[in-house]
Amino acid sequence: MKTRMMFMAGAAIGYVLGTKAGRERYEQIKRLSQQVSENPNVQETAGRLRAKGEEFAGTARGKAGHLKDRVPEQVPGRHKASSEEQPPQVYPG
Repeated sequence: MKTRMMFMAGAAIGYVLGTKAGRERYEQIKRLSQQVSENPNVQETAGRLRAKGEEFAGTARGKAGHLKDRVPEQVPGRHKASSEEQPPQVYPG
């Protein structure tokens, strides 16, 4: 019983001391991340990356739009809902 109480007391003290150190470290990391995110060079680079990402997304959308029309034709047993059904294309391979 004495050992258990000593363990519980040690765990409680360690928890309290750890949370205080943890909070200070958290605040330090938070301040550093705010400084980095407010840096004009970082903001400029983020803007360029965002623009490039939008460009790539547009290209991907264009390709996906083209492919979405072909996929139902290539899936075996899948039929179009329209009245203009075409026989599925069979690709060798």
